[in-house]
Amino acid sequence: MDGDKSETIPTNLRLLLVLEEVARIGVPVTPTSVNDQIGLPKPTIHRLFTTLEEEGFLQRDMDGRSYSPGPRLRDMAGGILSSLRIRTARQAILRRLSGQIGETCNIALPDRHAMTYLERVETEWPLRIQLPIGTQVPFYCTASGKMYLSSLTRNHLRRYLEAAALDQRTPNTLTDPDALVREIAQVRKSGYALDREEFMTDMIALAVAIPDRHGRLLATLSFHAPTQRFDIDKALDFLPALREAAQDLAALMTDDGLQESTI
Repeated sequence: MDGDKSETIPTNLRLLLVLEEVARIGVPVTPTSVNDQIGLPKPTIHRLFTTLEEEGFLQRDMDGRSYSPGPRLRDMAGGILSSLRIRTARQAILRRLSGQIGETCNIALPDRHAMTYLERVETEWPLRIQLPIGTQVPFYCTASGKMYLSSLTRNHLRRYLEAAALDQRTPNTLTDPDALVREIAQVRKSGYALDREEFMTDMIALAVAIPDRHGRLLATLSFHAPTQRFDIDKALDFLPALREAAQDLAALMTDDGLQESTI
C-alpha cells in the first residue's frame, strides 16, 4: 500500500488493520513487517504498536523487538471461537468423535505459556482424568502442546526450550532440550503428537492440529485415556477419525462451515 493510499485509511480503522495483519502473518511481527502491507507513516505505526502493547492486545516477544498477540487479543479470539452457533456444531463433532473412540476429547488453544482447554466432551467411563475447560497444561510434555510446538520455527522452538522450566513430571517426561527438538521434528513430520505418560502417569494422549484457512495451526484436537484401557498402538488406530474431526472443526471457521452449521 503506497503512502497516498495510506492517507485514506480512517484513523479509527488503523488499529484494526494492524491486528488483522498480525493475525494474517501468524508469527511474531515487527512494526516494519506489518507496515509493509499497511503503508502508514513510520511514527504512526510505532505509535499504534505502543498503544496496542499498553492496552494488552499485543505483547513484546523474547527478542525485545517483535510482538505477539497479548492477553486481551487472545481472550477476544477465544470468545469468538466460543460463540453459541460455532459451539453447538463443535460440540456435535466432539460428541461424535468421543463416541467413536470411547474416551474424552478436547480442543485446546495455545496461550502465551501453555495450552488452554477450550472445549471437551467427557467419556462415559467412571474412570476418567479431570481436566476441565480453562485448564492450562504445559507445551513440552502434552500431546496438544507438542503439536503446537511443531508449528513454531526451529529458532523460536529453541528459544522456548532455553527459557522454559522443563520439569520432570513423570519418569517418562522429556526434559532434555535436544531430545525435545528431535521429538518435535518427528511431530512436524508425522502430523500428530503423542503423550506417552509424560504429563501424568498412567495417561496417554494423541493430538492433531486444527488448521486455519491459511493452513496454520489454530487449535489442537486431542483425546486422552488411561493406560488401563489404551496403549499407543490402540490410540493410533483412531488417528484417521481424529484427523477427519479436525478438518470438520476447521470448516466451522470458514463461511461455508458456518452456513452448514445452521442448516
